[in-house]
Amino acid sequence: MSDNSRGLIRSMAVIGSAQAANITVSILRMKVLAILLGPTGVGLLSIYNSLQGVVGTAAGLGMGSSGVRQIASVKGEEQELSRVRRVLLSAHLVQGVLAMIAVWLMRSQVSEWLFSDQSYETEVGLIGLAVLLTMLATAHTALLQGMRRIGDLGRVTVFSALVGTVAGLLAVWLYSEAGLVWFVVIQPLATIIIAKHYTGRLPSSTAARPSAAEIWAVWKPMAKIGAAFMLSGLATTMTLLLVRSLITQELGLKAAGQFAAAWGITIIYVGFLLGAMASDYYPRLTEVINDPAAATGLMNDQAQLGLAIGGPVLLLLIGIAPWAVTLLYSAEFAPAIELLQWQTVGNVFKLASWALAFSIIAAARSKTFFVMELSFNIVFLGTTWLLLPALGLQITAIAFLLGYLVYFAAVNILAHILQGFRWQPLSIRLLVLHAILALALLALARTSPKAAAVVSVCLAMATGLVGLRIVLTKIGPAGRVANRFARIYAAIGWPISSTP
Repeated sequence: MSDNSRGLIRSMAVIGSAQAANITVSILRMKVLAILLGPTGVGLLSIYNSLQGVVGTAAGLGMGSSGVRQIASVKGEEQELSRVRRVLLSAHLVQGVLAMIAVWLMRSQVSEWLFSDQSYETEVGLIGLAVLLTMLATAHTALLQGMRRIGDLGRVTVFSALVGTVAGLLAVWLYSEAGLVWFVVIQPLATIIIAKHYTGRLPSSTAARPSAAEIWAVWKPMAKIGAAFMLSGLATTMTLLLVRSLITQELGLKAAGQFAAAWGITIIYVGFLLGAMASDYYPRLTEVINDPAAATGLMNDQAQLGLAIGGPVLLLLIGIAPWAVTLLYSAEFAPAIELLQWQTVGNVFKLASWALAFSIIAAARSKTFFVMELSFNIVFLGTTWLLLPALGLQITAIAFLLGYLVYFAAVNILAHILQGFRWQPLSIRLLVLHAILALALLALARTSPKAAAVVSVCLAMATGLVGLRIVLTKIGPAGRVANRFARIYAAIGWPISSTP
């Protein structure tokens, strides 16, 4: 298992470094936006992003995800790989153009639905352009991920985030709230330009231009598998859009900004972890998914690494949430603190579920994947819709936690039935440890925020020490850095053994 672990850690380190840089850029971007436009501006941008996500997910037919799987599965077959590449890029172009036209034609109705006001119709129309650009960007990054060009994928992530942020902030500086929509448009444009540089380095396609029949033969299975990814992704993005619309209509744009602030911090950190995990893990799992023993071992390995590395920071985030929100946004966003703490507890279960959920994707069980993903959305949206008028904004965070508890149960049942998956003892210990500590910290944070901050730092250090030892046990002491840490553990009487 050490080879798998070493490969996963290496990929997580590369993508993790890129995501860390991306997080830094995102933090600076949101801080400047919070200062310039306050909660209202942050809430408006979140609605633009959600709309772009809904339309882009629907138009993409999930072919970004199915394309990664298809490329990974034919990587050694030059002719077939060439055909898949051509179809992937062409399909995203055609589907993106159709989506852009549809959004522009419906801009007035969508503006009225989202804001009860048609004054945003031009901005809504421009979201259609963002959808087209995002789909083209997805085609290029899917190609890099499927080919396991992890380093190039990391560079695209960093450079595009930097360019998109600088250009987007310039638009807001010049045009204030009217410039927000350019954040959504410029980011995927930057990704296309930078990703094209790296995909251009891949070996040229040697296959002849495919006929209509050949295009259909490649597109149909990709779209069939991708349709479930699309439906599940659409359910998630639509759920988020509906929740934001409910908050806006019930409590106003300022409350939507508070929700967006908490959600933004949650997504930034968890996206960092899951992005680092998925980039290499997904293609790797696809290659062994028909070997239940190897797949189960790889899933446990990834879940253990995710909890060992990510769990301590989640614990820390619960305790320091008041300072994180003020630092990353401003004192105006104080209501977002409690939301962030509840969501962070939910993310412990999301992190534990993620490695298992990929087995459903890798096995191309599209309908099952859709049902699995729907479990979270039904609980999250249903709870929010029913209780938002009575309990206010806090219910969105409680609904988030409940949703991921249900999702965790669903993923476990499906992975066991379909893949014969069983948790290894180490996986169970890590999950139980972080779940209990996260819930205890949440309770303490609601009664004594300062005490929770101190305790969270101590727990993060202790669980981090345990987590680092687990990582070193899996990858072995080879290498200068690993060997140095191994000597430290030996010196404190806790030597690294061959098994966790």
